[in-house]
Order: sequence, then C-alpha cells, then structure tokens
Amino acid sequence: MILGFTNQERKAWNGFLVAYSKINQQIETDLRQNFHISHVEFEALLRLHWAEQNRLRIQELAALSILSTSGMSRAIARLEKTGFVRREEACEDRRGAYAVMTSEGIERFQAIIEHHIAFVRTVFLSHYTEIELDQMSEFWSRLNNKLPILKP
Repeated sequence: MILGFTNQERKAWNGFLVAYSKINQQIETDLRQNFHISHVEFEALLRLHWAEQNRLRIQELAALSILSTSGMSRAIARLEKTGFVRREEACEDRRGAYAVMTSEGIERFQAIIEHHIAFVRTVFLSHYTEIELDQMSEFWSRLNNKLPILKP
C-alpha cells in the first residue's frame, strides 16, 4: 500500500491522471497552433454546436465544463471577439445571458471539428480495439452516472 492506495488502485488512478494531463496538453497545443483557440473555448463551441439552435445559457455551458460561470463568461467574451459566438440577453429573467454560435462560427467550427476528430483518433482512439472502446465507454458512463456536477 502506498499512501492508502493499493498498488492496483495507485496504478489505475495515476494512469488516468498522467493520460489526462498528456492528452489535454496535446489538444491544447494543437488547437492553439492550428486555430488560435483554447481547449475550453473549443469545448464551449462543441457544446453550442450540439445544442438546439446552437444556443445555451452561459451558466449551463459552465455546468457542463471545468469552468466556473465567470470563467465561461470570459471564454465566451474571447469567442465573441473571434466572431464564433454572440451573446444574447436572457429575456426570461434578465440576469443571465445566452451564448449563440454565429453562422460564421458554425462554418469555421466545421473545419476545426474535422481536424479535431482526426487528431483525437490519432492520439487516443487508435490505441484501443473496438472491444476496449466499448468497455471504456461503459466505464465512463458508469462513473458519470454516479458523479454529481459540483460547482464552486
């Protein structure tokens, strides 16, 4: 036992932490070099792309990401400057705001997502068989179903 972890637990947890760190760094570098956006900005665009009418409340985007609401608001402000999104006032309560992908943003995102999918296949997915990917999907689903979304 090392610091309360069994050897198996330590290897599993350390493997996750190291792999996450390395993959995140590679994705961050790739997106910045090729498209001048950060990984969290890409994630916001991806979620907006998946959303009905390419539109989500900034608070909802934050809840789905690693950012706080104010952090997501700053990311949206950066994306506004690039023309990817525009901010709309939430008329139902006037306190919140929506992030909405622009038509230019949708068009530009298409090139980014095609590149990103190829990149993720190369640095991550290609290292696993279809059976392993199915198993991994089940593992993540089980964990995600048990973990609540907690925001500071």
